[in-house]
Amino acid sequence: MKSSQRAAVILLVLMSVFLLLNTPLVWKWMYPIKFQNEIVRASQKFQVDPHLILAVIRSESGFKTDRVSKKGAIGLMQIMPDTAEWIVKQANLRPRDNQYLYDPVMNIEIGTWYLNFLLTRYEGDVTKVIAAYNAGPGKVSGWLTTEQWNGRRESIEDIPFGETRLYVQRVLYYHDRYKNIYDFQLH
Repeated sequence: MKSSQRAAVILLVLMSVFLLLNTPLVWKWMYPIKFQNEIVRASQKFQVDPHLILAVIRSESGFKTDRVSKKGAIGLMQIMPDTAEWIVKQANLRPRDNQYLYDPVMNIEIGTWYLNFLLTRYEGDVTKVIAAYNAGPGKVSGWLTTEQWNGRRESIEDIPFGETRLYVQRVLYYHDRYKNIYDFQLH
């Protein structure tokens, strides 16, 4: 076999592998959804894009309900207990017991309510919302006020906290992926 034929065969094999990997089935395998009903229900209740909820959960816990961070954030959406207590009061939620952050339904409701709160505060700007979900709205508002960061997606590299900068990039990446793979809307 001549080298040009060999190159053509290799190119054909590579193109076939690419086409095989670039199918909806493979993408859904790479970006699965767990707790879909709970996510869709919370997204409808609080008017939050379900793709954003998915991206936050994937980034925060990888869909693990028992995840606890070094800082003490709990559950699917990695909510700090103090923040959760405030949200439960603000949203008039009624947890069954004091382990409610481990309950996927309650954790998703609390996290989604908080995303809605941040979306309202930042006038629907998803990039600012994601930054505030990670660093806190006080920090993000401070960065915006002092012009350390202008809040735009194009200037994520200006976010003063490295952890928040990487978090925003990761959540936006997953948000884009989930939007391209799954087609469900708020009704």
